[in-house]
Amino acid sequence: MRYLPHTDQDRAEMLAAIGVSGIDDLFAGVPRDKLLGGLLDLPRRKTELEVTRTLRAISRKNHAAADGPFFLGAGAYRHSVPAAVDHLIQRSEFLTSYTPYQPEIAQGTLQYLFEFQTQVANLTAMEVANASMYDGSTAAGEGVLMAHRVTKRRKAVLSGGLHPQYRDVIATLSDLAEDRLAVLPPDPMGAEDIIAAIDGETSCVVVQSPSFYGQLTDLAPIAEAAHRHGALLVAVFTEVVSLGLVEPPGAQGADIVVGEGQGLGNPLGFGGPYVGLFATRAKYVRQMPGRLAGETVDAEGRRGFVLTLSTREQHIRRDKATSNICTNSGLCALAFTIHMTLLGELGLRRLAEANHVRACRLAEALAGIPAVEVLNGSFFNEFTVRLPRAAAPVVDALAKEGIVAGLPVSRLEPGRPELADLLVVAATETAIDEDMARFTEALEAVL
Repeated sequence: MRYLPHTDQDRAEMLAAIGVSGIDDLFAGVPRDKLLGGLLDLPRRKTELEVTRTLRAISRKNHAAADGPFFLGAGAYRHSVPAAVDHLIQRSEFLTSYTPYQPEIAQGTLQYLFEFQTQVANLTAMEVANASMYDGSTAAGEGVLMAHRVTKRRKAVLSGGLHPQYRDVIATLSDLAEDRLAVLPPDPMGAEDIIAAIDGETSCVVVQSPSFYGQLTDLAPIAEAAHRHGALLVAVFTEVVSLGLVEPPGAQGADIVVGEGQGLGNPLGFGGPYVGLFATRAKYVRQMPGRLAGETVDAEGRRGFVLTLSTREQHIRRDKATSNICTNSGLCALAFTIHMTLLGELGLRRLAEANHVRACRLAEALAGIPAVEVLNGSFFNEFTVRLPRAAAPVVDALAKEGIVAGLPVSRLEPGRPELADLLVVAATETAIDEDMARFTEALEAVL
């Protein structure tokens, strides 16, 4: 790629076009104390060996998820990924493939996307699913925008059990589009009356189950109330393994189902990439964002695959585009598909059962600690406990002992002191009895 430098006149014309006087004005939204005053204090030169040793020393300060007891969830979960998944996705024909801009040539890519869509549709009990999105939070944001297009309304009601980061993504997209949001207060106990917030101006109701706090919610009455007002139900999940046991959102009346698929085939990562899942009713398919791979036959009657729908501005007129998302998480979707195929329906159910059993066992053990209260009446593999003091310093203390205890709610809800004593804990199939015993004993000691 050629380097095309800008002249001073080029820069001046671009700055004038966007209405600012200088480059520094582009960073006006960044607090002054967060801006660098000069160059970083880094060595001017090092050998490759020296740089490698320095970076390895820094990396050893991290506490890896596999290094000991790990009970952190809240949207990203540690599961056991079969070695076959990593082996298969590293085959060159998969690893080097990119977004299918000439899709019918890439029959293998379209086939696995078709299989992926079929799996997601079956898991969610919906009629159609797309070829994945960036992650669960962006899928949720796109779900709200889609509901606005379908209903021709601009107001979304967000449950207090929705993951705070998903809520923030929706808020960012809504703010840019000048849409309205009715955000209910955080709901650790699962006691909110979201139906009362639905009115004739509501485009959609966004409800997560299991919620950010782990609570399972009956979506059917919410869906019925939303439909009575001409609104849609956008159902959210962050732990796809829960669909092995929990009644799928489509069976409960959801119109749009969005969520995070990282729990199958994809290990934990520092911010991703993950794999967003998006499914809906067939009648809304032309308002669905992203790509849709379909099955057909060629001129000789042989089975083949085509890119049936790709509704972004690159492919159609800008004003007709449903999304500006330019790619799906293809390799992550493939990893999901391979893991799901290896498990099968029975294997997924057994995996989900193992998660639930271990979470119940841990919840019972933590509830036995004096002054520790488990808040959930029902949950899958994640639940919230109330501690006798602020959760963040407790988590820090346990981390020094090699135990990742969970997520202090205050980390994602810093402006709400009433939530400071809440800790969200996840126990997947990787949480062995020894890990749970160490966690329980260490927590009781530090309290």
